[in-house]
Amino acid sequence: MSLFDAIILGIIQGLTEFLPVSSSGHLELAKVILGDQSVPEESLMFTVVVHAATALSTLVIYRKDISQLLKGLFAFSWNDETKFVTYIVVSMIPAAFVGLFFEDQIEALFGGEILLVGAMLVITGLLLMLADKAKKTQKGVGTKDAFLIGISQAIAILPGISRSGATISTSVLLGIDREKSAQFSFLMVVPLILGKMILSIKDMAETGSGVSSGQTGVYVAGFAAAFIAGLFACKWMITLVKKARLTSFAIYCFVVGALAIGYTLL
Repeated sequence: MSLFDAIILGIIQGLTEFLPVSSSGHLELAKVILGDQSVPEESLMFTVVVHAATALSTLVIYRKDISQLLKGLFAFSWNDETKFVTYIVVSMIPAAFVGLFFEDQIEALFGGEILLVGAMLVITGLLLMLADKAKKTQKGVGTKDAFLIGISQAIAILPGISRSGATISTSVLLGIDREKSAQFSFLMVVPLILGKMILSIKDMAETGSGVSSGQTGVYVAGFAAAFIAGLFACKWMITLVKKARLTSFAIYCFVVGALAIGYTLL
């Protein structure tokens, strides 16, 4: 992977992690277009690195909320902040289960499976259209809601299913306030990404593998590009969700999904 490719892929990840168009799906499509020949394990490693960058941009955007959550936790009482963190932990269960027991199968999906990406983008588009038509409410997240949103996050491991699109759509369809849906969606993924990074580093230390010295700059460039693009996209998405403007993204997913399917079948 060249430095230019890494920057392009990082920008794509930063924008599409928060916009509901599937970051993993777009990364796979971009890799095919750019002619990336990485084996699935290396391809997934780059995906994890740029996801870590967008996780960091989430922490920056929501730094005040996270600070408030930490203060609430250290109060050692069952308050709103403690409840919110508990809901995030509950939401992590489905994705953590899938990640632990189906890691090899997941890695195999990140090797240019364009037909799968196209089909999943179409499903993402359908979810966004349904969410855009849902009524606005002031409801907050509950335990059952958190688990159901977590299931949608686990399904979104598939390349082509937008994680933010799936989790925000599920939240809105469950009747949760749109702004709260976006906040919960963006914060719930941070522990999972950080956990994946720790496991990846542990595996590399045990096997003696990892990023070659010649590729370090490439990964750093991809990380930086994803972080900067993520800061912009996160703020933009929060505004769009509040105003219920997701249909245009649904149409985009339909078009890109159809092109991907057509590319595979022709």
